[in-house]
Amino acid sequence: MPVANYETYCKMLDRARENKFAYPAFNVTSMTAANAVLKGLSESRCDGIIQVSTGGGAFASGSSVNDMALGAVSIAEHVHRVADRYNVYVALHTDHCQANKLESFVIPLIEETEKRRRAGLPNLFSSHMFDGSELPLKGNLDIARPLLERCHKSELLLEIEVGVVGGEEDGVEAEGTPASKLYTTPEDMLKAARSLNEVKGARYLVAATFGNVHGVYKPGHVKLKPLILKDGQRALEKAYGKEGLFYLVFHGGSGSSLDEIREAVDYGVVKMNIDTDTQYAFTRPIADHMFRNYHGVIKVDGEVGDKKKYDPRVYMKLAEESMAERVKQAVEDLRGTGTALFDA
Repeated sequence: MPVANYETYCKMLDRARENKFAYPAFNVTSMTAANAVLKGLSESRCDGIIQVSTGGGAFASGSSVNDMALGAVSIAEHVHRVADRYNVYVALHTDHCQANKLESFVIPLIEETEKRRRAGLPNLFSSHMFDGSELPLKGNLDIARPLLERCHKSELLLEIEVGVVGGEEDGVEAEGTPASKLYTTPEDMLKAARSLNEVKGARYLVAATFGNVHGVYKPGHVKLKPLILKDGQRALEKAYGKEGLFYLVFHGGSGSSLDEIREAVDYGVVKMNIDTDTQYAFTRPIADHMFRNYHGVIKVDGEVGDKKKYDPRVYMKLAEESMAERVKQAVEDLRGTGTALFDA
């Protein structure tokens, strides 16, 4: 099926919230990783989200070019070409983009979509994220509101972050962040709603924080407080009715228990970002292949090695298959198995 257009993407999110499941959103840095996501989603019969970060885009463009927007375009164009071969919808999203990178990442991608629309072509991306969490909330929203207005004109959704996710992702650290900022308050959520709702008819996602931490952690290490989401949603419903409830995003889920994940989904999470766990799933079989076939992949003492062992297609296929299995686990954790729109 094609990449989800605006109408389909909105329908996906509405169904997720109504039926209390969430879509996994996977960060990718290459065509192989994107293929793994599509494979896992298709085998799970679940629609989903493929996303590219600033660092992922820069990597995808090549070390000599190092252009985050160009790399993101390349991955998105690949997904547009191959998505028709799969029986699920996939939305294309860009992950964390701080204010100082908007002009070199998100804005060029919005411009690319605007250019495509003038030519009668579908949007390049389905949504973008602006991460203004390092700013005071007013400064965050002062940038987010006009950005949402521009996105809305081109049928793009915008994701913002209210609060700070701890840990490190894509080279950006939240070290030294006051503990209070790791937990989004109902008052903060109401302020975000008042500001963003000024853009009439626009659809947006909110990454509210409830103790989330980016990075690698053993189960039980990360102490989440999903009730924070419940309290915020209750305040929003009181102020705006059920239509005012946020479509929430769960960042930093590594190390979270299944119960915590599903409790967050119960409170309105419709999208959960996954990166660390799929990175490991991708790399693990490559490492295993290298250890098992050391003399085949290394030309030891003047020998020629074994081409069948060092051909990148051999171990990259293993990586794709392993990552696809981790995608399927994420879908199951989020109650998404068998929810594809095509089957509805």
